[in-house]
Amino acid sequence: MSLFTQINTKISNIFSKKQSAQLIAISLQQEAISLCSLPAIITGNSTDDDSEQGVDFQQLSVKQLDYSSAITEIQSNVDLAGQCHIVLNAQQSQIVQVDKPNVPEAEINSALKWQIKDLVSIAPENMVVDYFDGPVLAGGIEKINVVCSAINDLKKIVTAVNQGDLEVTSITIEEFAFANLHPAQNDACLLVCQQPNEEIVLIIVKQGKLYFHRRLRGFSKIADKTEDELSMTVIDNLALEIQRSSDFYERQLKQAPIKEIKVLLPMLLEGFFARKLSENTHIPVTLLDMPEHYQEQRGYAAAIGATLHDVRAAEQTQELMHVS
Repeated sequence: MSLFTQINTKISNIFSKKQSAQLIAISLQQEAISLCSLPAIITGNSTDDDSEQGVDFQQLSVKQLDYSSAITEIQSNVDLAGQCHIVLNAQQSQIVQVDKPNVPEAEINSALKWQIKDLVSIAPENMVVDYFDGPVLAGGIEKINVVCSAINDLKKIVTAVNQGDLEVTSITIEEFAFANLHPAQNDACLLVCQQPNEEIVLIIVKQGKLYFHRRLRGFSKIADKTEDELSMTVIDNLALEIQRSSDFYERQLKQAPIKEIKVLLPMLLEGFFARKLSENTHIPVTLLDMPEHYQEQRGYAAAIGATLHDVRAAEQTQELMHVS
């Protein structure tokens, strides 16, 4: 199974519609939804004229987690048509790591529902699952990471999206959306990423693969902190979490030390934060680059990253063909 797999995209195919050259992504957050509408080609091959056509960024507040109504409202205000990618936040998805079940490949998803039923808060009969391979732990133990969400909630969201001229082509989570923004490279990189007013996620990416992920708590309001508050407590606390994550990656997974950290935090003091974090961790820290033409849209990073799924999948396919 592809590393950048989506959460059971069969749920989307039920509502299949016409294709379009536009790419639309909607990232769901606790208090809002963020939408971006981009040309189909958003990498270096697009021209300046292409980058101006059909580009739109919108954010709408969500009341009582009613995402369906918010999606319907934003479609009534913006003329949208095209392939739509949905990004779930930590409240709509759960990730657990388990031993890979010893069943045929086609039966893994069904087996996982019952294997993780005591580890998550979603009932098996209301659970849609997908998984991505985890790294082999010390001792040769093979693990997989299971992503699950409530199918009833997803159906409401997909139905709302498909009321207009949109077609839901993928449903993903923050971790993959952020990882898509980082081009494949041989050396591991630790990403510190966040959607607006959401918790921070730590991700370690190497050769286009997600080696480690961790959802932190207590950092959702980091954008409201002053320089003094960041320097006195926040950065120290985050540096400790980074050290713990790096230790696990190096010792348990037997990997070379992390030599680079990239930050993507939608806040005015992002550059200051990166400099101070580098001083604390003694590892080079820089800002994670956005795709060309969209450097100023860092608050929409998860949505933009979701539209890059096909690009990264194609890169992986080419890499596999080259190796073989």
